[in-house]
Amino acid sequence: MSAPTDASSTAFATETDPRLTPFRVAIPDTQLADLTHRIEAARWPSPELVADRAQGVQLQTLQALARYWASGYDWRRIEARLNALPQFTTEIDGVTIHFIHVRSKHDDALPLIMTHGWPGSVIELLDTIGPLTDPTAFGGSADDAFHLVLPSLPGYGFSSAPTELGWENGPIANAWAKLMDRLGYTRYVAQGGDVGAAVSDAMGRHAPDGLVGVHMNLLAVAIGIKDHLPAESDEERTALAALNEFTTDGYGYFFEQSTRPQTIGYSLLDSPVGLAAWMLDHDTDSYYKISRAFVDGVPTGNLTRDSILDNITLYWLTGTGASAARWYWEFGRFLAAVGASGKTPPPVAVPVGFTTFPDEIWASPRSWVEAVYPSLSYFNKADRGGHFAAWEEPMVFSAELRAAFRSLR
Repeated sequence: MSAPTDASSTAFATETDPRLTPFRVAIPDTQLADLTHRIEAARWPSPELVADRAQGVQLQTLQALARYWASGYDWRRIEARLNALPQFTTEIDGVTIHFIHVRSKHDDALPLIMTHGWPGSVIELLDTIGPLTDPTAFGGSADDAFHLVLPSLPGYGFSSAPTELGWENGPIANAWAKLMDRLGYTRYVAQGGDVGAAVSDAMGRHAPDGLVGVHMNLLAVAIGIKDHLPAESDEERTALAALNEFTTDGYGYFFEQSTRPQTIGYSLLDSPVGLAAWMLDHDTDSYYKISRAFVDGVPTGNLTRDSILDNITLYWLTGTGASAARWYWEFGRFLAAVGASGKTPPPVAVPVGFTTFPDEIWASPRSWVEAVYPSLSYFNKADRGGHFAAWEEPMVFSAELRAAFRSLR
């Protein structure tokens, strides 16, 4: 699956710490052939009995995805793209963490660690690397440059799966702080959406030495406190209705993974078509955008057939369907323990930036964000983009990060 590579072959690899191992993706041809065979041998259910996604991922969508996956998709393209970037692994607290580390050509760039979510990976962040590390090539200013660290969450992608319980947001946040210290960054910021938002929230509450600010594009904690958030304005009521709809009708994957990740994991590791269906059935907006890409050949932003399959194929080839799902189980038990303790979590001790994307599962109004983060230093409503904002609209997303962290430079 992977092989070490000489550090001199990665242009930005300035790391000298012996605990950092250069990494290169190398998937055997036999694995790719097995994947194609399994896709072609898929057994299909009868069509859904409704005209929308109310019963789940539609047969037409998944069959169109499978046809392209088996006959038109090329994994070697994304493998080469990953290997053109400086990748490393390092062991932190018993888990091998894979990460991409791209230093800007601008020496005074601000270090930034960005965390992906589920069902995502570092692949969803790749198109932000150029705009964030080399803003002058994308219409920005050198003053907006970042040194970029993109880790794969424990149990996701090329990071190893934890072998002990407890790897929820707090331990991941601590691991990220150790990673940034290991890379020599003494002053940095953090960003995340989806699971990454929960991790970035934990980083802000733990406030490790060197962290000076966080940015998020999902108010993840809203799920647990939705009945306590303002619901007086039209915007607030719309957000609450969307959140309630998610926790009643869009919550299937979340509930299964937070209660029985091992059970669904057998299917996710045995059937690539089953894995694809599970990953597509995340939220209404992204599902229909992905469906249009395969059925109609019309992508939305960077949600193209190839980029979508890059991400799904990464999960398949690394066999991380079950281990990735376990984060939800850990998070659920963490929330239950916090609730049982009656203790209030520590406040976020650093400035918080937040961007609401209009097609997010619930588009959080400023009043909600301020209720959760009194230290809010930046808030904006983007004009387009959904739950996978960095993936779908990398330029809009990158501009938001530049603006959010500008005051912290």
